[in-house]
Amino acid sequence: MEHEKFMRMAIKLAEDNVEQGIGGPFGAVVVKDGKVIAKSANLVTKNNDPTAHAEVSAIRLACEAMGTFDLTGTVIYTSCEPCPMCLGAIYWARIGTIYYGNTKQDAAAIDFDDQFIYEELEQPYEKRQLPIIQLLRTEALHAFELWKKSPLKTAY
Repeated sequence: MEHEKFMRMAIKLAEDNVEQGIGGPFGAVVVKDGKVIAKSANLVTKNNDPTAHAEVSAIRLACEAMGTFDLTGTVIYTSCEPCPMCLGAIYWARIGTIYYGNTKQDAAAIDFDDQFIYEELEQPYEKRQLPIIQLLRTEALHAFELWKKSPLKTAY
């Protein structure tokens, strides 16, 4: 029943976002030990930020609230199956479990279709629609060498 409570919160965020004309029909809630740490709806159009999906926005708020970039031990409830960007953010944040409502097919049916991204990721660089061109690798490696030796680094 607790999972359903948090999922209903995510769904309500999505519904309210649409009804108030704020943004897309997506909501997310980050929970730890049965307590809501952070929640957000989709803020892409409100913030003019294409990365401000509900999951990413909720993760940012959760990290701020917890004072860490590592959300180990948390759970995310999202009104829709995460897109590739949000899924990556969830993995990077080390969230333990994802509960979702709508599927990516449901999202595609209302013109939020990420299938092209999944297909692009399967393609070698030279076949992708977006050109991906390596440049100045030798120079760029210097930052990695500095990182490798730095006593100031925080592993993540």
